Amino acid sequence: MFFIIFLTIVLIQRIVELWIARKNEIWIKSKGGMEAGKRHYKVMVLIHTCFFLSLLMEVYLLKRTLIQNWWIFLAIFILTQAGRVWVITSLGRFWNTKILVLPNAKIITKGPYRFMKHPNYFIVTLELFLIPFMFQAYYTLIAFFILNQLILAIRINAEESILRTYTDYPAKQPFISRMKKEN
Repeated sequence: MFFIIFLTIVLIQRIVELWIARKNEIWIKSKGGMEAGKRHYKVMVLIHTCFFLSLLMEVYLLKRTLIQNWWIFLAIFILTQAGRVWVITSLGRFWNTKILVLPNAKIITKGPYRFMKHPNYFIVTLELFLIPFMFQAYYTLIAFFILNQLILAIRINAEESILRTYTDYPAKQPFISRMKKEN
């Protein structure tokens, strides 16, 4: 029962995030925003969708249960969700699941972007480890952890390339990412 409640909450959260992303996409494109990575975005969506299906199947078909001391991993997962909210609020209208760039925008350097270039990708990577680990879905953990790293290698390259081309994104500075429209 806990698994279904947990999974439902995570899926609702993802649906809300897609709604926010769509709203932000409309806004940024209305301001002249450009999109990169359309082809790999479809693959990324497929990977994330299959992650949830694989998790569901592995937990039920292989009768997986919560790991001992699961509450520790749940607490870490809740912290990752706080990080997710921090990322979304730090980027504001620029946050998206797609790679959308507003030409001549300033890079956002507040929130978690003070500490790393891609905190959202770090959070997603943690989630793709924590969720299946907590439910002992090790096949899902291994498969989707690897698939996520492969798609992120493509995605980060595409994102950084368009940011360097159309914004003041500094390629060499490790603690800065994303853009912010100047007033």
